Amino acid sequence: MEQDVIRLKNMLFHAYHGVWDEEREVGQRFQVDVEIYGDFSTAGKSDRLKDTVDLYRVYQVVEQVVVRRQFKLVEALAESIAQALLREFAIQKIRVRVRKPNSPIKGISDGIEVEILRTSSML
Repeated sequence: MEQDVIRLKNMLFHAYHGVWDEEREVGQRFQVDVEIYGDFSTAGKSDRLKDTVDLYRVYQVVEQVVVRRQFKLVEALAESIAQALLREFAIQKIRVRVRKPNSPIKGISDGIEVEILRTSSML
């Protein structure tokens, strides 16, 4: 059975993650996408916020993880975002993408991206 999906695309944050000291001192831009999978048919019928996932609250949780914590690896940042959202909301499955558009690695012109998929059973 196909699942419904809600996407928050290209949330932008200035944060201080990275392996290199300069990345953690100066900071840089990070882009985050979140895909929340589930059955949202009740919300579609009721038109009530209480029957779905509050997207403003999702943004706030992502912002707290990205801005208030510090990670060396983008993989660890993505994992922390996924775990925080799975704990906070009744989510069956979540996909998180984190992009670092200005990679410090010479020759990478479009940055780097990490994508993870997690389910509530992984808590």
